[in-house]
Amino acid sequence: MTVLSYLRRFLLILLLATMTGIPALAQDAPANSTAPTIPADPFGRETPRSTVSGLIEALAKRDYNRAANYFDLPVQDDARVMDGASELARRLQVLLDSGGTLLPFARLSNEPAGRIDDDLPLDRELAGDLKGSTGDAPILLTHGSLNGRSVWRISHDTIRQLMAVPATKVAAPSTDAVVGIDVAGAPAEDWALLIGIAALSFVILRLIAAAALAVMRRGITDPDANAVYRFFHAALPPLSLFIAVMAFYTWAERLQVAIVARQTLLRYAGGVAAIALVWFGLRLVDAVADVAIARMHRRSRRQAVSVVTLLRRAAKILLLVFSIVAVLDTFGIDVTTGIAALGIGGIALALGAQKTVENLVGSVTVIADRPVQVGDFCRVGDVVGTVEDVGIRSTRIRTNDRTIVTIPNGDFSSRQIENFAKRDRFLFAPKIYIEYTSPDKIREAVAIIEDVLLSNENISKDGPRARFNNFGESALEIEVFSYIALSDFGESTTVRQDLLLSIYERLSAAGITIAVPTRTLFLAPKPPIADQDGPVAHSSAPPENS
Repeated sequence: MTVLSYLRRFLLILLLATMTGIPALAQDAPANSTAPTIPADPFGRETPRSTVSGLIEALAKRDYNRAANYFDLPVQDDARVMDGASELARRLQVLLDSGGTLLPFARLSNEPAGRIDDDLPLDRELAGDLKGSTGDAPILLTHGSLNGRSVWRISHDTIRQLMAVPATKVAAPSTDAVVGIDVAGAPAEDWALLIGIAALSFVILRLIAAAALAVMRRGITDPDANAVYRFFHAALPPLSLFIAVMAFYTWAERLQVAIVARQTLLRYAGGVAAIALVWFGLRLVDAVADVAIARMHRRSRRQAVSVVTLLRRAAKILLLVFSIVAVLDTFGIDVTTGIAALGIGGIALALGAQKTVENLVGSVTVIADRPVQVGDFCRVGDVVGTVEDVGIRSTRIRTNDRTIVTIPNGDFSSRQIENFAKRDRFLFAPKIYIEYTSPDKIREAVAIIEDVLLSNENISKDGPRARFNNFGESALEIEVFSYIALSDFGESTTVRQDLLLSIYERLSAAGITIAVPTRTLFLAPKPPIADQDGPVAHSSAPPENS
């Protein structure tokens, strides 16, 4: 018999003994003793994902002694078991390189308990498929306890399959064979083949997408205004990348390349797929927002522009957060702990970000209440100008001096806001002062002013009037009340000017003078100076010197 035959028999006997039960070597600790702290597993076998990742790292370094620890065998108790398990690890790598597959990184459970929604027992987890002498066989992981730790290792069923493979299929390479250049534990040509397939798939799909867009553009009169064209223009580039990743998944599993290269690229291909989806989402959000904003402008619904802009920014932030989480997960960084920490520190975060939360709530209030819209001319506190943007944090106003004033939305929503753009008409209520004259002339002046108001087509007909109101200090006061039925400020100033000029001309033609503010002062005569010794002295001559 060959050495491999002896080894196979030994491992089979050992495996059967393990399955029937091995007496525990350690005694249970006293009930009243303090349980010692169990350190983390040095091989990282806490979850199915970490077990497969650790196994791939060991195979990449050809460290079969380390890879032996990922088999459900007592490799630390017997040197012969370690040698046998190392041979099993080498066989596993050969079979995986020859067409066997492992599940992609994202599909492996990262929970200590594994998946509970599959059809396997709770202590079993599917990790891939093995090409053996009897055809495809699942690579199973088993969950158990080792030195007080809960670990996942390659199950006895998979070990049997490895032992049953003929030696000729897993023979070690001859020492005379030409050894190629290895890069990160895999032949350089395997890396080149996989990367080339991925790049070629993307280039071909991108060219097809560009050709499809060119054909659509020729068949549409106004492509930029066409919603269907804008959708495909936004969707095809990222979808080309996503479909290329899916094609790479399909081709990579069929190629007989090193499992290290294949599994590594498939792992990071998942991150690329997530980025492609986020890229698609960002472009789709921009396309939908641009179409919506164009429609809102055509319908003069300027407030809706602010809503669409806010929703666009919020959607982009959520997509970027999703992409960051996906990329971190691809690199093996567990973000669930960080998310839980956010829940624990939520109160502290809210206290530290009161202004930010206040501004966010203020922006929602401004958009929901709609006191102003983008393009409105308004007064906010002591700031007068045109609203240019209502953002998530602040609102920007362009003043008449052409400066930009940025007001936080929390402050903006609490201020007194006067919106001049909402005026449907303008008040025309000047006070006209005429010189003191006869009552008939006063009545004539009032009639002239009312006639000017009624004869102007831009004056609202709901009760324009002129009334003699008061006797002023230097003039007679006539009060005017009416509305200019225009919504444009510039046009209203022109009508106001015409009205004032018409009133002035008609009053002047009637001999009624507009009063100029004057004041008459009456000075009393200087009282005479009384002499102390006699009558009033009328002489102002100075007394003689004594």
